[in-house]
Amino acid sequence: MNVYFNVNWGSLAKIIQVTAMSPQDSSGVCGSATILCSDPWIRENGRSSRLEGYLYRLNFARVHEMVGTVRKILLVIFILLPLSYFVAMELVDAFLKGYEVFERMAYYGIASNLVVYLTSKLHEGTVPSSNNVTNWAGTVWMTPIIGAYIADAHLGRYWTFVIASAIYLLGMGLLTLTVSLKSLRPPPCNSSDCNSRATPFQVGIFYASLYIIAIGTGGTKPNISTMGADQFDDFEPKERTQKLSFFNWWMFSIFFGSLFANTFLVYIQDNRGFSIGYGIPTLGLGISVVIFLIGTPLYRHKVRTGSPFTQMVQVLVAAIRKWRVPLPADPKDLYELDIEEYEKGGKFRIEHSTSLRFFDKAATKSGPDTKWTLCTVTQVEETKQIFKMLPVLLTTFIPSAVAAQTMTLFVKQGTTLDRRMGPHFQFPAASLGAFVTIFMLITIVVYDRAFVPFIRKYTKNPRGVSLLQRMGIGIVMHVFIMFIAALVERKRLSVIKEHGTFDNKDVVPISIFILLPQYALMGIADAFVEVAKLEFFYDQAPEGMKSLGTSYFSTSLGVGNFLSSFILTTVSDVTKRNGSKGWIQDNLNACRLDYFYVFVAVLSGVNLVFYLVMTKLYVYNSDVVELEIEMRKGKNEVHPSRTAGSDSEIVGRDGGDA
Repeated sequence: MNVYFNVNWGSLAKIIQVTAMSPQDSSGVCGSATILCSDPWIRENGRSSRLEGYLYRLNFARVHEMVGTVRKILLVIFILLPLSYFVAMELVDAFLKGYEVFERMAYYGIASNLVVYLTSKLHEGTVPSSNNVTNWAGTVWMTPIIGAYIADAHLGRYWTFVIASAIYLLGMGLLTLTVSLKSLRPPPCNSSDCNSRATPFQVGIFYASLYIIAIGTGGTKPNISTMGADQFDDFEPKERTQKLSFFNWWMFSIFFGSLFANTFLVYIQDNRGFSIGYGIPTLGLGISVVIFLIGTPLYRHKVRTGSPFTQMVQVLVAAIRKWRVPLPADPKDLYELDIEEYEKGGKFRIEHSTSLRFFDKAATKSGPDTKWTLCTVTQVEETKQIFKMLPVLLTTFIPSAVAAQTMTLFVKQGTTLDRRMGPHFQFPAASLGAFVTIFMLITIVVYDRAFVPFIRKYTKNPRGVSLLQRMGIGIVMHVFIMFIAALVERKRLSVIKEHGTFDNKDVVPISIFILLPQYALMGIADAFVEVAKLEFFYDQAPEGMKSLGTSYFSTSLGVGNFLSSFILTTVSDVTKRNGSKGWIQDNLNACRLDYFYVFVAVLSGVNLVFYLVMTKLYVYNSDVVELEIEMRKGKNEVHPSRTAGSDSEIVGRDGGDA
């Protein structure tokens, strides 16, 4: 990514001041040019030196500073500045990804083991604790819609992120207090039938801190990844190529942080207490915010284009008002601004497409000319692009619900199994989530460095395979994962029956690592589904609505978590009818989780069919950047976003997006 430096020409002029050179000084000696004579190189070569001769021919002034200083300035310009390009490029990447590593460590430090805290410390049952985890996680992933709106319409990505980070840090601090102070948590419970319950105040303060964190993440999640992608200039071929791998390595950063949380932090929480276990990620979050702020002068910001929701509503209202107005035979008759108007604002003009033609009525020249009755073709096409992704978004809800099981029922299963590793160490049940991370990291590296270069030779696709194809591979894997989970659960139940370990506190004599295949495969599937999902919604969103597009990714995870709660509650209630104990009970050793997993696998299979239909009908957007580059090749122009003072320039907090 390019780094722009604003040269202070006033300061440079003070270093190199010019006066009229004496034409009488034509001999080979220095004469009156005493300042020039101070440099040994010129004194040795006299007037015959190419440098002084060049100055003389141009009738430039005599230099009042040592020519050696000039050479140092040239050294800075031609050596140090190009070198600093590469250094700053890595710094910007390090600041943003450094934040993401620490922030994800904080989030997963809570989420990974939350179901254990709710059951062991707050004494909640299996269904309520699982639902409370997924409801909170769902809120965490849904609030980015609000954060994206605030960033695009009001504060900009930078300030939305900074303010939300402060809220996030406040919630983490409050959560650490609630698990540390005895007055804010219920007394411990040692028997299988626990009568100790948290008071309403204790429950309230605990969940209040969790949902303050959710509000904070609403402002950070849709903006940090978008800011990261914004650092790449699409008009620079090298950066454009680098951007193709950006989301792979962004997800690598995310899961590197979660790996630390799922191993070290979970172990601390289980063996040293939740006070230290939550205190460390709180400190980590504070460090991540500092890391982000340090990189402020280097960030590249993009111009705010106003609320995308307002723009889309304007198109909807205008199209509905003109629903009886016939569309022109020639799309060129639709209302559109000259391309120069877009260039002035550093924006892209989008050409007309044939999809969702009803929205074209908003650009039909008929009736009054207001924002709510007449929209440009570009505004209409932006709305089309956002609406066109909705069917794909709907088919990602079930995969997100499947992934949510790794933080709830999979963890609860692990708590019932033999977790011993040697005479003095017990493997934390929630640390199995580390294998999701490990296998995802391995898969991302292999995919990016081996699979993509190999397969692109045949597909001619710069990404190797299309984003929807990549996502589809992961969704297919989800079906098999849930069937494998069902088989593993049947094995666990058979061992329970064989050894009679039916009590809630009984340890099933089978290693916890029997769950490893489903965790490992989930990590591999995430490398396909989650990375492709994030990149797809960013890539296919209009240039001015990237934050909204990124919020589609978080919406997918949020709705998926809520859907997981709904499915679990519904299955639990329905299977308890007619006096039955039901598939899901507080005592997992008496549950039928295998039936539940088969049910989720069937849902995933049905969803896969709908996904294949939706992706078959989906038409990728034309690459407006590629079109812009081709158009400008003949003009030899520089895009407005590349000129000094534009919003793509590296600016401080007071510029561009700030």
